[in-house]
Amino acid sequence: MELHDVWFVLIAVLWTGYFFLEGFDFGVGVLTKLLARDRAEKRVLINTIGPVWDGNEVWLLTAGGATFAAFPDWYATLFSGFYLPLLVILVCLIVRGVAFEYRAKRPEENWQTNWEHAIFWTSLIPAFLWGVAFGNIVRGVKIDATKEYVGTLGDLLNAYSILGGLVTLTLFTFHGAVFTSLKTVGDIRERSRTLALRLGAVTAVLAPAFLIWTQVSKGDAKSLAALIVAVLALVGALAALAAGREGWSFALSGITIAAAVAMLFLTLFPNVMPSSLNDAWSLTVTNASSSPYTLKIMTWCAAVATPVVLLYQGWTYWVFRKRIGTQHIAEPAH
Repeated sequence: MELHDVWFVLIAVLWTGYFFLEGFDFGVGVLTKLLARDRAEKRVLINTIGPVWDGNEVWLLTAGGATFAAFPDWYATLFSGFYLPLLVILVCLIVRGVAFEYRAKRPEENWQTNWEHAIFWTSLIPAFLWGVAFGNIVRGVKIDATKEYVGTLGDLLNAYSILGGLVTLTLFTFHGAVFTSLKTVGDIRERSRTLALRLGAVTAVLAPAFLIWTQVSKGDAKSLAALIVAVLALVGALAALAAGREGWSFALSGITIAAAVAMLFLTLFPNVMPSSLNDAWSLTVTNASSSPYTLKIMTWCAAVATPVVLLYQGWTYWVFRKRIGTQHIAEPAH
């Protein structure tokens, strides 16, 4: 396997890790309005991801940096063509991080409520837009012979990509609801489990529709295998949740995300951004990659740094593994 193929796989792994981890982050953010009944329950939800949300975003930074270094033409075309949606995602992630940190800095009701609104919307919007973006990458966009995106913003809003956005939004929210049921105790745990079952039912309609559409238009035997794994894992997650096996349900909902992302990358390869104007103008792992020397240096750096990051993040999740409930929330100081 050539190094550019290896880095395509590694970038796929990084996006899988990001969507697995940040997926339930986004879901919990959306649940602050769908599930929480009062301020104490909102604090419980936020506290379930408080120690880990910023670490989860490292996967996005690494995926973006790896794409820039390993496939500069892919990075340039992607960020120029998808400039506005990616800018909206970036602004949302910045505001979301500020909201987590600033929400409790002042005791006024309006202050905290406004930051809670920000957490909800800056979780919902990126969860939807990531699906739209990847839907367009897989579908193909207007790339000309000079590797430039020549389409418009309206070209990105098509039925396939919008369905992809709805899938990521519902799947992440379902993933977040399962995570909440795994991390909480008391009434909020029971209600999150009930809500997760309802969200899972909606996801079980939208996700297979999107994946089957992808398979019919772009897929092969490998992507079909990933599709089957994704669907079976989603069904298994719902069954495990209904049986009260929240840990199994969370693992299976994560496998659903991983299999779905794998399917999208399998349908892409060897392209990284297909051209809808002419197949010959598509960006591929070959014509969009950096030099072999650059990829070799990157590989050595990744081999050293990746285990350290994984160990540290795993340790963080282990330290903050216990369940919490409203009884663990201290009264605000006056």
